[in-house]
Amino acid sequence: MQNCGVCDHHRSTSDQFNYEIVRTTHWVFRHHPAPAPLVGWLLLDSRRHFAGPIDFKPDEAASWGQAIQIGSALVQRLTKCDRVYAIAFGEGAHHLHLHLIPRFQVDLNTTAWAVADHYRAVSNGQRAAVAPIQIAEFVNQARLLAQSFDL
Repeated sequence: MQNCGVCDHHRSTSDQFNYEIVRTTHWVFRHHPAPAPLVGWLLLDSRRHFAGPIDFKPDEAASWGQAIQIGSALVQRLTKCDRVYAIAFGEGAHHLHLHLIPRFQVDLNTTAWAVADHYRAVSNGQRAAVAPIQIAEFVNQARLLAQSFDL
């Protein structure tokens, strides 16, 4: 698909190397690219270009819940967060991508809607983004952990 940022990420060999954790028949699990707001902020993308769950094919619909569960488990196990938010808007890219965001009780920047303000502040350069080495370490650990899941 032309002019789709998510499709561009899927085709980019550098993005695959730097951010992609695992690719299954229907899904791509990847770390949020730089500038990343938090370590462990994952994206669960559909491999096929479509806007949202209303466009699922039956096999995509059947595997969606398991993909969310696995992605959430990766985030929680590796970040030790208290819970994982799952948010999808689809306005930045009209390609299904679900944000799996670590929520820490002690970090007010990750509370409910405050996480959106934190995201914008990092995106606008008002707050520091996650260091690339931290993302690389998370991605490497997540790739190893993902091998233990039935993907």
